[in-house]
Amino acid sequence: MSVTPFYAGWARYNQLLTDAIRGMSPEELALTAPVSDTSGTAHMPIWAIAAHVAGTRTYWLCVVLKEPGIETASAFMDPASSEGWEDDLSKPRSAEEVADALATSWAIVEGCLERWTPAMLEEPLPLEASRGVVHYTRQSILLRNITHEAYHAGEIALIQALHGRPQLDLWPPGVHAVQGPGR
Repeated sequence: MSVTPFYAGWARYNQLLTDAIRGMSPEELALTAPVSDTSGTAHMPIWAIAAHVAGTRTYWLCVVLKEPGIETASAFMDPASSEGWEDDLSKPRSAEEVADALATSWAIVEGCLERWTPAMLEEPLPLEASRGVVHYTRQSILLRNITHEAYHAGEIALIQALHGRPQLDLWPPGVHAVQGPGR
């Protein structure tokens, strides 16, 4: 049995994010949060935040867990260095490019969800880290990705609000509603 049904809502969130990005103008994709600290460090623009979401999925699933599909991500992430488009802010990406990166990386997620079973979610996976071998589970990595994406979706919505733009909404009216019993 696949774990896909347990994560079905994630696909909907991905589609809402992808559609929102695909509909943005170059000016909207370039929006950032204003620098408000003393470091003067610029924040990433919306296009780079969304590209970072795609790259993080690919990194954890393909680079860390060795799942298939990294070759499909080479357009937005260098498999050898794990550097992605967001690592080079001097080359802004178009809405179509970023939406395609989200769709491509989603195909990798979808493949994992289809192949993985509930029993596989809790298997400890030894992974090399700077502090030695660390054990994670597939479940912890999936949750890490889901929360990471929710964080960045909120960041995109906040940037849009700061600039007086309509905000990314992962809970638009009617999208998540279901029919109750007896209806």
